[in-house]
Formats: sequence, structure tokens, C-alpha cells
Amino acid sequence: MNKVVLMGRLTRDPDVRYSQGENASAIARYTLAVDRRFAKRDDPNAQTADFISCVAFGKAGEFAEKYFRKGTKIVVSGRIQTGSYTNKEGVKVYTTDVVAEEQEFAESKNSQGGATYSAPEDGGAPGPAPASGFMNVPDGIEEELPFN
Repeated sequence: MNKVVLMGRLTRDPDVRYSQGENASAIARYTLAVDRRFAKRDDPNAQTADFISCVAFGKAGEFAEKYFRKGTKIVVSGRIQTGSYTNKEGVKVYTTDVVAEEQEFAESKNSQGGATYSAPEDGGAPGPAPASGFMNVPDGIEEELPFN
């Protein structure tokens, strides 16, 4: 079985490209900084995170392009894929990537320091969301909501 689950923060915005041809598909590449559970006690300058290369194809790549930004904490599950190629200098380069099969946010926008807004009960201008992170739904619009 080849299955990996990672949680970490994006080190930069995803690099998204589209394949050539009639059925162009998104290919998003990004790097996750994944904290190590334990740090070396004898070396306070030791690396405390691993930087894992990830790639997402198709709709998952489009999702990454639209919503993922540097610093966003996400959870990725997928499989490890290895490969190799010969670079311009003729040197063989080996690669290891996590191919994302599922990806989702690991924290709310409020946790990231982003602004979330909700409509005030008096119908005035929107203001900051309550500390709970949920929007206040104004009275009298239950019939307009797309769910029960």
C-alpha cells in the first residue's frame, strides 16, 4: 500500500501550469513545511521541519490554484511517486513527490489571520465575524437558504 497523510503549511503559493492539448489539465506544484514531532536536544539549530514536494492534477490542481496561498495550513493525503530525469548538464536527477489525491484546509481563516465577515442583524454594513467563526444569519431569510 502506498498512502501518505501530511499536515503542514505552504512555503509559497502553488506553481500552476496547464498541460497542452485539447483536454488541458491543471498541474499544481507546492511544498509543505511539515513540523517534526521531536527536535534534537543536543543541536538547537537542527532542522525542525521537513519540506515535502506535492503535486495535484486536474480539479485538485485548480482548487490549489484558486484557494491555497503561502502560509496556509493544509492536510494532504495521497501517494508517494518517485522518478528521474537527466538535466541540461547531463546529470541524472532523482525526484520524490506526493501526488495529492485529497487536500483540505487544516484551520479556519480566522486562525490564519484572514478576515471573515458576517452580515449584522440590523442589515447594515458587514462587520467582523464573531469569535466562534460562524456567520450570523439575519432573521427572516430561512426560505432563501439552500438547506434546512
